[in-house]
Amino acid sequence: MEAAPSNPTHNIISTAPSAAISMNSSVATHRNPLRVDWPTVDGPLGLSEQESVDHARRFFKFGFLLLPWLWAVNCLYFWPVIRRPSSYYHPDLRRYVVRSAIGFTVFAVILSSWALTFSIGGERLFGHAWDKLVMYNVAEKYGLTGWI
Repeated sequence: MEAAPSNPTHNIISTAPSAAISMNSSVATHRNPLRVDWPTVDGPLGLSEQESVDHARRFFKFGFLLLPWLWAVNCLYFWPVIRRPSSYYHPDLRRYVVRSAIGFTVFAVILSSWALTFSIGGERLFGHAWDKLVMYNVAEKYGLTGWI
């Protein structure tokens, strides 16, 4: 007959997913073995740590190809990495996700200021150049309204 283990948490630690506890020693030194952290919002159904770094890198780089909404997707998908600033995730993963957050914030500020400038300022702000800047009078300008 086998004796029960002296440590009651021994079984919990040994059944934890290997992807959550098998990390590089340079990345994590003080890891709570009872807590399973996942870098993605979908938890154990998500990506492994190396796949997460690869996806975050791709989303970050493709955001520069005039697809800044991928930066927002990157931030939402890797929300646990942003939420825990002193976490023990891979440092490259955190770097790509935080830079995506900064990039999307800059993009959103520029887009919002552009939209507000045109919607609030309008003809009062731009004067006679307003007719050349707006697109809603293109049909009238080229005589395309009479054929309908």
